[in-house]
Amino acid sequence: MNIRKPSSRIASRTGILTVLALMSLMLLTVFIAAGCGGTTTTTAPTSGPTTTAATGTTLAPGTTVTTATTAGGGAGGAQVSLANIAISPTSVTIKVGDTVTWTNNDAFAHHLVGDNGEFDSGNMDGGATFSFTFKTAGTIAYHCSIHPEMKGTIVVQ
Repeated sequence: MNIRKPSSRIASRTGILTVLALMSLMLLTVFIAAGCGGTTTTTAPTSGPTTTAATGTTLAPGTTVTTATTAGGGAGGAQVSLANIAISPTSVTIKVGDTVTWTNNDAFAHHLVGDNGEFDSGNMDGGATFSFTFKTAGTIAYHCSIHPEMKGTIVVQ
């Protein structure tokens, strides 16, 4: 009688389970890293306006638009939600160089524009995000051109 066979089978199964668990963990890590998304940044030349490839938005000279493929944010910025035909929070205060990311949580489009042309999100379908990096201090009023009752303010210090 061979007593070692059952324990060697158990060890073999344990080894296979360990390998499968490690492979699953590696695959999960890859998916999480891929889900972090990326950004497309366009800076207008200082001599005249330009149109971004990502949004078809015309930028004033010297402005920068960053369009995120997934919700962005992090240190040095703010998150704004568009939901139920409302902007929340309606006012955010950031520092020069910070990025604000808006997320459309409605099932229909919104189109954010600075009241004085500071930025233009283009049409944002449900689930879309739009990010803009503010390069100069000041107070920027903005609204949704589709739903004019949606108004917000960005205070850049």
